[in-house]
Amino acid sequence: MDESVVQAVGVVITDGAGRVVLVKRGKEPQRGRWSVPGGSVEPGESLQEAAAREAWEETGLRVLIGRELWNLRSPTADGRMFEIHDFAATVISGDLVAGDDADDARWVHSDDLETLPLTVDLVSYLRRPGVFDGVGQPRGDGKTSGSLILDPEQW
Repeated sequence: MDESVVQAVGVVITDGAGRVVLVKRGKEPQRGRWSVPGGSVEPGESLQEAAAREAWEETGLRVLIGRELWNLRSPTADGRMFEIHDFAATVISGDLVAGDDADDARWVHSDDLETLPLTVDLVSYLRRPGVFDGVGQPRGDGKTSGSLILDPEQW
């Protein structure tokens, strides 16, 4: 793998009321702007494991990780390239609280996305069809499809 490409994740945590969890970035890049929780994948971690960990660290929420919604590449000023994979997620437990490198965290209704200073292009991604449809819907056999639940105690 090209070492100049940094693997990263974003976690699009939604509920049945048309809301998404956003965190106010406490560090650069885009400090002070609102985004979905996320960060770099640690060595030995899967993308889904990283997504669950980042959600926990930045929001205090334990989440069910669902399908990948989109991925994108974002260059940095120092010549690196971030490859960001954003996953759908729903809350299993926990209380929403800003943690780690977030200055604030809150549930935001999809109708109110334009009222906050969001990270570049985030609103266009969140407006894509299916983003607020939820994840981990039961299949016919009673099992959950496309999901991963991780215990924060593992970190």
